[in-house]
Amino acid sequence: MPEKKNDVLEQDSIGEIKISADVITLIAHTVASEIEGVAGMNANLSENISSVLGRKNPTKGVKVEIDDNDVTIDFYILVEYGARIPDVAWRIQERVKSSIESMTGMNVASINIHVQGISFDKTKEEKKSEESS
Repeated sequence: MPEKKNDVLEQDSIGEIKISADVITLIAHTVASEIEGVAGMNANLSENISSVLGRKNPTKGVKVEIDDNDVTIDFYILVEYGARIPDVAWRIQERVKSSIESMTGMNVASINIHVQGISFDKTKEEKKSEESS
């Protein structure tokens, strides 16, 4: 059976299991968004073109490539002002790798972090403390 480039196909004695690249993208985006110091994800060029054409992309800023059972993930992120960039990048790599491997059983070959900018917006805690004052 031919295999789509962005799907993973596993066979066992009962049948086959397909994991879409979209599923891996959603997991990666969700996990990375929860990490302290990540202000947001930035769309890459192809996502910007899609948005101009009217397509919504809830997982912007994440690109997933699958080769056999190996996954490569690229993140395009904005980092909060004051956060230590190497620490934020390392936490993304560690948590996303762990989540993808435990949820899908696939091997994460590499996670590349592309810092697209720094966000100077006030953090949620600062906004709350100003509102309560």
